[in-house]
Amino acid sequence: MNKNDILHLLEAVRSGKTSVEAAARVFGEAPFADLGFAKIDNQRELRVGYPEVIYCAGKTTEQVVRIFQYRMKGDGNVLATRADPETYRAVLAVCPEARYNPAGRTITVRRREEPPTESYIAIVSAGTSDLPVVEEAAETALIFGNRVERIVDVGVAGIHRLFARLDVIRGARVVIVVAGMEGALASVVGGLVSKPVIAVPTSIGYGANFGGLSALLSMLNSCANGVSVVNIDNGFGAAYIASTINRMGP
Repeated sequence: MNKNDILHLLEAVRSGKTSVEAAARVFGEAPFADLGFAKIDNQRELRVGYPEVIYCAGKTTEQVVRIFQYRMKGDGNVLATRADPETYRAVLAVCPEARYNPAGRTITVRRREEPPTESYIAIVSAGTSDLPVVEEAAETALIFGNRVERIVDVGVAGIHRLFARLDVIRGARVVIVVAGMEGALASVVGGLVSKPVIAVPTSIGYGANFGGLSALLSMLNSCANGVSVVNIDNGFGAAYIASTINRMGP
């Protein structure tokens, strides 16, 4: 640890974001744990404010379980994304408190309660088919300690549905907009709110959608100001950014 890391840790203890016990463990542990197939970052939360998240896609079930077993030695919350039911059942066998969101394909373990933010993140989706990305974003934002409001199935094909929920959307500190097809919803929302909008293109759509590429390009070319864009189906990335904005304070 360098001087800035130590000062950051001590400030986290003083503000109550980190317990004295957790800080003591940081001083006593290696920067990372080498499991052979993975190197677990022990100081990610110290550096960036959020712990390392387990991305399950491409990993074997045994690898995910071993990572969970290591993470269970601490007292922090754990989030795993892109997990299938078989992986969840294996994790549940070694971690009974694990919870699975089948739509979002996330596994969460809450061992430390994060005080919820007063402000909230609004997650707005164009259609029901976009719910897997919505749920991935919601589970990420929730375990990072944010209040979340879901506003689903309010796409531009029936734009009156969106107008009926504008009060909730405008009340958020930051808005995530999830849409496939032509991805027009992000531009519409961007023109109606004064808050940052994070657009998530999804792979939902017919052939010319090109697996989300058309929605991605539409969002990148939005004529509404204040719209930023993450990659296709990246609900986790959108929620991470939204959480950073939401937790910056007044």
